[in-house]
Amino acid sequence: MKLAVVGGGSTYTPELIDGFARLRDTLPVEELVLVDPAADRLELVGGLARRIFAKQDHAGKITTTTDLDAGVAGADAVLLQLRVGGQAARNQDETWPLECGCIGQETTGAGGLAKALRTVPVVLDIAERVRRTNPDAWIIDFTNPVGIVTRALLQAGHKAVGLCNVAIGFQRKFARLLDVNPSEVHLDHVGLNHLTWELGVRLGGPDGENVLPKLLAEHGDAIADDLHMPRQIVDRLGVVPSYYLRYFYAHDEVVRELGTKPSRAAEVAAMEKELLAMYGDPTLDEKPELLAKRGGAFYSEAAVDLAASLLGGGGSPVQVVNTYNTGTLPFLPDDAVIEVQARVGHDGATPLAVPALDPLYAGLIANVTAYEDLALEAALRGGRDRVFKALLAHPLIGQYEYAEQLTDRLIAHNREHLAWA
Repeated sequence: MKLAVVGGGSTYTPELIDGFARLRDTLPVEELVLVDPAADRLELVGGLARRIFAKQDHAGKITTTTDLDAGVAGADAVLLQLRVGGQAARNQDETWPLECGCIGQETTGAGGLAKALRTVPVVLDIAERVRRTNPDAWIIDFTNPVGIVTRALLQAGHKAVGLCNVAIGFQRKFARLLDVNPSEVHLDHVGLNHLTWELGVRLGGPDGENVLPKLLAEHGDAIADDLHMPRQIVDRLGVVPSYYLRYFYAHDEVVRELGTKPSRAAEVAAMEKELLAMYGDPTLDEKPELLAKRGGAFYSEAAVDLAASLLGGGGSPVQVVNTYNTGTLPFLPDDAVIEVQARVGHDGATPLAVPALDPLYAGLIANVTAYEDLALEAALRGGRDRVFKALLAHPLIGQYEYAEQLTDRLIAHNREHLAWA
């Protein structure tokens, strides 16, 4: 089995490598290719990756290349984890929206749209080149904004599934609180990427006992603290929202907070500099503790599980993924991309049935889906007016004065990445 990781020079790649090494019985990787245009970073990350495999007695071969076509040739699956523009572009996404009093964040709001506009054309080009070398390869997308990027891939006819670590993070957290094995915890996870709610927490399987009321009663303070939301709000909802919902439920409060501290991108950039220095140490043969602060917890376990199910059936039969709606949420188009529990196999992902949603959740999902429609149109076709309409449609913006200002700033800060600007 051959896998390729596009964006393999990321400082987070050693987490993925560690997962491949530990879970080799689930996903028997024989060849792993790390692909990245940044040769200097790739050399450091690739060296550590080989040492991690060697320490854990993994017989797989790890190679690195800056040549995308060579790296993906013959791959059974290609994992996408790229960041167009790097942390510098992310820093802009997180700062210039604040000038207009709006959320500065890399996956939602104006910053999220900027990332989508930079990313979708690049990802589609990569996917076309994968299809030319191996049309049967699966594409696993971890590149944000996952929902929009996955929809672009699926609409272009690629064999693609989107992946996020939010659900597996909740699964692991709830398992610790319940003192059970994570494999026993199944989530009624519903929504869009980075816009989800845990409507139930079930033990033993998708039809098992719902212990969410017990979790909230016994551990509500800890859950609310992790979400940075008041306990009484979580109790009133009776569900566990993704921490990304705080951008919607406490928008003004978050904007004030973001204006008083360095951007997350600045923090990550400093962390990456330290991590790369560590990776250059030839005695380091395991992922450093600092990597846990980098973000993306449990990504490796989720990626291994998904790839194993798509390629050989060795992963969990039910997983949370991003895929076509196909009637699962009846108030959305079939070709909307949703994030829910799905049965995953060699034919792809089929969403499980979802109970009727409270309008409190369904309304926001429908609103953000409409924004994502417009965002993808802007990413594919370009144009200031399309950018403006997408921003106006976003529930975190929704005012024409803000949309005008944000459109100008978005284009000014991303001109080098926008072929039409």
